[in-house]
Amino acid sequence: MESAPRRATIVDVGRRAGVSAKTVSRVLNGEPHVSAAVQQRVRDAAEALHYHPNMLARALVRQRSMLLGLVYENPSASYVVELQRGMLTRLANGPYRLVVFPIASIIERSGEVAGLLRSAGLDGVVLAPPAADDLRILNDLAAAGIRCARIGPSRGIELAPSNLVDDITAAREVAAHVIALGHRQVGIIKGLASHAASEARAMGYSQAFFAAGVPMRLDLVEQGDFTQESGHAAAHRLLARPDAPTAILAQNDDMAVGALLAARERGLTVPDDLTLAGFDDSEISRVCWPPLTTVRQPVFDMAVEATDMVIAQLEGRKATARQDHAHQLLVRASSAPPRPAGVG
Repeated sequence: MESAPRRATIVDVGRRAGVSAKTVSRVLNGEPHVSAAVQQRVRDAAEALHYHPNMLARALVRQRSMLLGLVYENPSASYVVELQRGMLTRLANGPYRLVVFPIASIIERSGEVAGLLRSAGLDGVVLAPPAADDLRILNDLAAAGIRCARIGPSRGIELAPSNLVDDITAAREVAAHVIALGHRQVGIIKGLASHAASEARAMGYSQAFFAAGVPMRLDLVEQGDFTQESGHAAAHRLLARPDAPTAILAQNDDMAVGALLAARERGLTVPDDLTLAGFDDSEISRVCWPPLTTVRQPVFDMAVEATDMVIAQLEGRKATARQDHAHQLLVRASSAPPRPAGVG
């Protein structure tokens, strides 16, 4: 039986590049005062030898795990992918690695989260909603000495570095767009009540109706949970009504796509028979047909910035305390004026 090939070491890389092992270490750790030419020789040598730094050894030397966590509950696959993509982009070519911690119910397990992260040996963590709003988790992380940054918190902004987007204004704009098209029978599919964004977006919708002098039909509000399946079921309930809505506002793109499928199953055409609008500008909103009118929430950018906030704390730099991110209403082919009565 053949033995496994010997893995290249930092000494092998130095020998091939014509430098000391210490210089190799400095280059791979991104330390200053190494010429560009030497850096390139070291990287070329490492690539040729398929050398990868031993993360455990690095952790022992630095007395850090070099692991950053992402805690999330949101069942929307599109949202989670954008979070992970943002963090991985910021961590690329650096010493830190990402560990994801999906939690089924933050409310039920908030007292366990800090212990879970501590047992994993994390140096820092990015908290996505609703963990970003959980004061128990924030206090426990502070007591455990685990650095954190938050995405989309709605309270206690001063407690930890935070990335914010104005959900109320964003939701008001997309609802105002639908109302301006002439829709008065407007259904709403809400996300999880445990997420502060759900109520913020509902408030934005109500502000748009009030500003337009249009009654908001509370009997056309259905509960979802941010998944495509929940949007599909909620839309079927709405569209089965004798006074079915001519437009549906879904609080994220996954639920809007679920509503799109429900409309097709009922023989309806979007946007001729039904206008649909989502929220997030996730990839699914751009590749479905017709592409969704939605609000761009820069989840990727927020994840990049949150990761940088954590690293700044770990490296002794001053972390940005608060970063406000702009949203953008994106009007696409899923929204149009309602079909005139008696037509179609």
